[in-house]
Amino acid sequence: MNRLFLVLIIALFCGITSVNAQNYSTHQVKKGESIEEIAKRYYVTPFDIYSLNPDAKKGLKPNTILIIPISKAKKPKITEIKELQGFKKHKTKRKETLFSIAKKYGVEIEDIKKHNTSLYANNLRKGQKLQIPVFKITKIEEDLETQKTYTVLPKEGKWRIAYKFGITVAELEALNPEMGDVLQEGQQINVPNIDTTDEKEIDEQYSYYKVLPKEGFYRLKLKLDLEQDQLEALNPGLAESGLKAGMILKIPFSETEGMTAENLEYTNLVNNISDYETKHIALMLPFRLNQVEFDSIADTKRSIRKDPYLDASLDFYSGVLMAVDSLKKLGVSLKLDVYDTKYQNITVSRILDDNDFENVDAVIGPLTTKNFNTVAGALKKYHVPVVSPIGTKIKLHDNVFQTRPSDDLLKSRVVSFVKSDSLPKNIVILSDSKNKVIANELKREFNTATIVFSRKNKDGKDEYFVTKDDIEAALKPGKNYVFIETQNESFISGATSVLAALNLKVDPEKPDVEKAEIVLTTTRFNGAFEGDEVNNTHLSKLQFTFATSSNSTSEDENNSFVKSYKKAYNITPGRRAVKGFDLTMDVVLRMVTSEDLFMSVNNAPLTAYVENKFGYKKKLFGGYYNDAVYLVKYDDLKIVEVKQ
Repeated sequence: MNRLFLVLIIALFCGITSVNAQNYSTHQVKKGESIEEIAKRYYVTPFDIYSLNPDAKKGLKPNTILIIPISKAKKPKITEIKELQGFKKHKTKRKETLFSIAKKYGVEIEDIKKHNTSLYANNLRKGQKLQIPVFKITKIEEDLETQKTYTVLPKEGKWRIAYKFGITVAELEALNPEMGDVLQEGQQINVPNIDTTDEKEIDEQYSYYKVLPKEGFYRLKLKLDLEQDQLEALNPGLAESGLKAGMILKIPFSETEGMTAENLEYTNLVNNISDYETKHIALMLPFRLNQVEFDSIADTKRSIRKDPYLDASLDFYSGVLMAVDSLKKLGVSLKLDVYDTKYQNITVSRILDDNDFENVDAVIGPLTTKNFNTVAGALKKYHVPVVSPIGTKIKLHDNVFQTRPSDDLLKSRVVSFVKSDSLPKNIVILSDSKNKVIANELKREFNTATIVFSRKNKDGKDEYFVTKDDIEAALKPGKNYVFIETQNESFISGATSVLAALNLKVDPEKPDVEKAEIVLTTTRFNGAFEGDEVNNTHLSKLQFTFATSSNSTSEDENNSFVKSYKKAYNITPGRRAVKGFDLTMDVVLRMVTSEDLFMSVNNAPLTAYVENKFGYKKKLFGGYYNDAVYLVKYDDLKIVEVKQ
């Protein structure tokens, strides 16, 4: 026998010993066997076998050893039929018992007593002659399928069903090649044929996380701060099955982890409209029309330019009107009340006193924190949902929907992104004094990181620059993630210029030295990064990566919303207009596809529109916050979404 082949066989069986400990078995392929026959024999699916034996997709060869997972499906009931064929004679010996005799002949003790009735009243004696029955045994196995048909419940998505039946989303899709991207209520799909008692239910007091490819317990520890034994305690069966890509894990409730945008499928609410009754929406914005000069068109334009609140309100309102028109085309009837808050709390209080909000289905706005808190607090007693378009520091009453993801969530996504890179890396943090707290937080996350602060003048104030030598001393050969934490445009411009120059494939002065590959990121993207001083070519060269609440697509001329908006207003929509459209579409579509906005949180875990997506989670003692963010990067002078 070839020695290499012998070594492989030994290695394989050593591996099998380890695999069996993880709740697997093995099967040696016989000539003529098909993957379907083997799967049926072990009550698993062909997909289950292929996932552990990818080479089997090329065909089965006799004597090949396959690793077979222990089935989660119900095992068939096996019924034995015993037919009496005759008797054997047996003379008892000293120390023999009914148990030893029954075991010797492969029968039950009761079978021996039945045909030797004296044993019911008397003990077994030495020399006693017994009739031992001889049976013909026929085993009848119940015809049980490894999968069954399941009816999709209202607004149920793929990940919920996958979690319910203990499989991955990919395995669910493999069982249902024609199921489509979005599940419909009442749709019939195939699922593993497990007992009802083994089906798992979603517990809203927990978060849920989809395991990414190549993620092991170590990477999950870094990302979720959970040890292996903690994950196994929360997820019965995980210790036996091990981690699989696409597996849904229950984890402790968290505002920053769980089933987020990168691991949930989108729900297309347009396909699920079921309620065509008129919905009543109130919109509150600080137009401050009392300060607008209407004497001439020039005066009106001047008023708009001078008043940032009016400018922002008009932009947002234009998007709302586009949404109302789109909803009308979908057959949705909407009553929209628009209120000018004038950016005054006294005006907001008057609006609440003079109008009936008890039967309003939802309120969008006000934009400012103080006014929003007044409205949300007043309408809390009616349990009317109040939706915040932009605020993050609002009081999260149980009737509040915060649509803008928090700064902490954005920071967490970036930190998780950097940690998820399992390759060796060096961390550098560039910061000014104003962001010293953030820099120190990052240092605690990455304890080997180097912080480079802005140079200061003789009075100890930031001059908002770092030198090439400052940065070069902190970089190392190989991959470097550089955080830049500032709101100063000049600091960003100078630092990115230096970093782009250092990010060379080959250093002409040191051609034999390994280069420093640089990826630029920040925990808090702000307007300074979009300033005129900042060179987008440098950002692209550095693959500048950041988390954001919206994914900029408003310049896409092929987008249907952009086309309609330009036709209506003769300009390209800005971010505020897009937010007005996306937010209004989401609020109304959630209400016409669920019992109300609150119920839609469970029925539609994640929705997405032109630039914004919405995936709400509820605080245990409070309202709802948007957990869905985009991770994007500069690539070839464009901003593209990072697929993790």
